[in-house]
Amino acid sequence: MINLPHHPVRDDRKPAHIGETCRPAGGSAGNSEGSRPSNWVDPVTTDPKGEAHCSPVRNTPALTHSNVYGATMETSFEKGELVKLHPWYVTGIVEGEGSFMVSFNRRQKLKVGIETRPAFSLSLNQRDLNLLKDIQAFFHCGAIRYSKADRTYKYEVRSVADLAKKILPHFQKYPLAGAKGQDFEKFAEIVRLVHARQHLNGEVLKQIIHLAYSMNLSGKRRIAKDELLRWLGEMKV
Repeated sequence: MINLPHHPVRDDRKPAHIGETCRPAGGSAGNSEGSRPSNWVDPVTTDPKGEAHCSPVRNTPALTHSNVYGATMETSFEKGELVKLHPWYVTGIVEGEGSFMVSFNRRQKLKVGIETRPAFSLSLNQRDLNLLKDIQAFFHCGAIRYSKADRTYKYEVRSVADLAKKILPHFQKYPLAGAKGQDFEKFAEIVRLVHARQHLNGEVLKQIIHLAYSMNLSGKRRIAKDELLRWLGEMKV
């Protein structure tokens, strides 16, 4: 049994999901890990929140440091306005509301013909936006954005380097349990392979695809596994 710490009452916040009492406040959305072309499509193949079939224009806007929370996060953190969270508290929130995802997209310019993009995501309601900011400060990476699809704010980490160096070490030291923990182990193996650029090898990419599609899902996959493997078979790898 994991005993999560009880955080004291804080100004300008509403209660978080686990062991915390706070006061209400507003907030604004955050940034993205980088801007995308207007016609960019992100076919998330392991997306428990069902974001795969939502328009990227409506749901994944390109944001920059000039209009995002990430631009002010460090300043707020230095002023002591963000609260340092207990590591087990973070793991507990992710156990209930977090997702480990791997998206694939056809990229004919690549030798293997398929782009592989792992991502970590945590979704909370607007009343818990400040908690997402605390979590962003905890990991010192990632972005916060608003999703019109399910009307939640999402903290996301898509940088492979940040996933490998900041996200994986936390959950290896403070592990998840049950199906979420099993998904994390598969996700961690995929991240390590992508970080080592092994996904550019056709045989390794085939292993990654099988791992990604074996992860526990509640949402629909946009691209069937057989379709991905067919694309891979068309390339000379």
